Amino acid sequence: MNHFFPPSMSEADVNAWQESRIQDLWRVFRIMGEFVEGFETLSRLGPCVSVYGSARTPADHSDYALAESIGRGLVEAGFGVITGGGPGVMEAANKGAHQAGGLSVGLNIVIPLEQHANAYVDKAHLLNFDFFFVRKVMLNKYAQGFIVLPGGFGTMDELFEVLTLIQTRKASDFPVVLMGTEYWKGLVAWLESRMVADGMISRDDLSIFTLTDDPQLAVDVVSSFYNQHAMAPNF
Repeated sequence: MNHFFPPSMSEADVNAWQESRIQDLWRVFRIMGEFVEGFETLSRLGPCVSVYGSARTPADHSDYALAESIGRGLVEAGFGVITGGGPGVMEAANKGAHQAGGLSVGLNIVIPLEQHANAYVDKAHLLNFDFFFVRKVMLNKYAQGFIVLPGGFGTMDELFEVLTLIQTRKASDFPVVLMGTEYWKGLVAWLESRMVADGMISRDDLSIFTLTDDPQLAVDVVSSFYNQHAMAPNF
């Protein structure tokens, strides 16, 4: 294909543009490699639940203890735990699962603030990703449910991806639990007062998730769902 380059572009600029195209082509193979490794590893795990939350939560925070309790409870209910593999809430959930003798999976993203996986991820079940979108597919595809603790932009991104997949029926129905009523109540109120009121979502869409402070209830929501539904990949 011939490309038209504006006269203002120097030869160095043209060469740089062409080099970036070549890099994009190689990037496709790196993306494919991450998908293949993720599918191959996670498809063998059995039933798991993804736990989302902030990487910045300190070990002495109540949310850390809550996530640890959830990780332990999920293992006792027969589920493995999948997290983003990093510190904070992710570490706590992996810790609870690990100490309960269950499956503890970490899907780590390689970025400056979250470079190393936490110590409680099973070494055989640690995957490192360069691409956020590939990692998010893996967090969603093989989880039988999602428990979301307080977090920042990344947690919101993961939460709304899950809600969108369910709402649009691009994925199977699966349980979603928001942990921490004090943290989430403002968002839930806004969803109702703006999104529902303005017709951006239906009132039934608010039933996609459960809001609670009780870690046992969170585990029970997932367990009860699968007493009535078959377990399978979500899409």
